[in-house]
Amino acid sequence: MQPAIPYTDGVDSLTLLSDDAQIATWNNEGLPMDRMSTENATILAHSTRWPLMIDPQLQGVKWIKNRFGDALVVTRLTQKGFLDTLEKAMQKGNTVLIEQIEETIDTVLEPLLSRALIKKGRYIRIGGKEMDFNPDFRLILHTKLANPHYKPEIQAQTTLINFTVTPDGLEEQLLAEVVKIEPK
Repeated sequence: MQPAIPYTDGVDSLTLLSDDAQIATWNNEGLPMDRMSTENATILAHSTRWPLMIDPQLQGVKWIKNRFGDALVVTRLTQKGFLDTLEKAMQKGNTVLIEQIEETIDTVLEPLLSRALIKKGRYIRIGGKEMDFNPDFRLILHTKLANPHYKPEIQAQTTLINFTVTPDGLEEQLLAEVVKIEPK
């Protein structure tokens, strides 16, 4: 029988996964300066599943766009040529942000969400077409819905990250803005 792992008082799980330099970088990229946003960014950075951001105030998506800059491919499911855009990004290993996802996600994305790779992990079949899959490819899903209800399969295949601003988070953000403009 192995001994139980002791509980350590005063250990912050956030500091185990990110450091002050990383958090400062995120803040410079536009991440709001509240603890919940920092926790969300840490989860997004370390998630092994595709992140699905619930972001009605668009603070998280603003940060993502600043963070990745021109290297980010931004698209929507309703956009003309969506699958072609997705295919090119997968081949190149780009990061793709699919904006304004609704509560139901098109079934054409199912193989991608479940990472159903074929032929030794080099291809994925989407829409009846085999596409090259670069292991550097990243997918970020985004919804503006404040309280979406996703099917259990979607919740199991993605990491839900809620960027909805809370009263405490808003207070922290406002305090950070005041500190920024206060004379030194």
